Amino acid sequence: MLKHLIIKEFLQIRRNSFLPRLIVMFPIMIMCIMPWVMNQEVKNIRVVVVDTDHTPSSQRLVHQVEASRYFIFQGQAPSYREAMRQIEHSQADVILEVHDGQVLIAANAVNGTKGAMGSAYLSQIVMNSKTSEQSLSSLASASSVLTLYNKEQSYKRFMIPALLAIVVMLMCGFLPALNIVSEKESGTIEQMNVTPVSKFSFILAKLIPYWLIALFVISVCLLLSWLIYGITCQGPLLLVYLLAMLLALFFSSFGLIISNYSETLRQAIFVMWFFVVCLLLLSGLFTPVRSMPDWSYLTTYVNPMHYFIDAIRTVFLRGGGISSIAHQVLALALIGLTMSVWAVQSYKKNN
Repeated sequence: MLKHLIIKEFLQIRRNSFLPRLIVMFPIMIMCIMPWVMNQEVKNIRVVVVDTDHTPSSQRLVHQVEASRYFIFQGQAPSYREAMRQIEHSQADVILEVHDGQVLIAANAVNGTKGAMGSAYLSQIVMNSKTSEQSLSSLASASSVLTLYNKEQSYKRFMIPALLAIVVMLMCGFLPALNIVSEKESGTIEQMNVTPVSKFSFILAKLIPYWLIALFVISVCLLLSWLIYGITCQGPLLLVYLLAMLLALFFSSFGLIISNYSETLRQAIFVMWFFVVCLLLLSGLFTPVRSMPDWSYLTTYVNPMHYFIDAIRTVFLRGGGISSIAHQVLALALIGLTMSVWAVQSYKKNN
């Protein structure tokens, strides 16, 4: 019975003119485009310099700023007032003023991230310049920085593992939810309700095809990560698939819960989108969760996306084993099983 129900689901997917294309194109678009645009590394900061000293050291500092890959050098202004006018007309982002041996950095903080990072970059250049001028080479040689796991400090390497969560979310969250609601609207689900098929078998038949699709798109994403960016998983690939299946269990169950309580396709889409946005923004996908306020940080304890992203980065970047992600796996399993039981119980079948 279950075998025939699964075959029916695959036939429905194949007969849909849009879903097969989505299943193939979505992981390709995610891996080819998103790592380039989802980049929080701040570059192309427009800087204008006011140098009233005109000493060799100040000119050396100006040349260092001009040579930095993070800045777009807007030239030198004759006065601070003229440089501020460029800031006010959005022609510059940061001012570097050198006057009587003192350095002033003024940043446009309308965009807080750009202003803070621009100030930090310039401060680092100034400190390195002062260290060189004061001949503290012995101190500089005594200190060193060792970058672990992501030696190139590439934001792509940081984001690619987390993008797997977005792929699983769509394939195993949205699609099963919209599947059941569309059957409600078309009336075909009433034909299933009068059959002797149990609720468990019906729900399982709805989930298994999308789990298999999730495994396929995860494999495509891993292959594209290697072919396009040369980024491969440092840990066991089996753990990547295990984490993906646990997250798929949660999202597919969650999608079915929403579909069980929704009457129309539009209602299911809006409810699902509301929860998905909250789960993404509070998961640590883009920024560290420790930077959140205390009340919002507490939500990470029940957010499966947080556990998945933390675990997948541990395996993918650090090469961690099962012992390194044991509590994330346990949390994902508990949350997923709880939601799956809820999905089965909330489905109303009238025999």
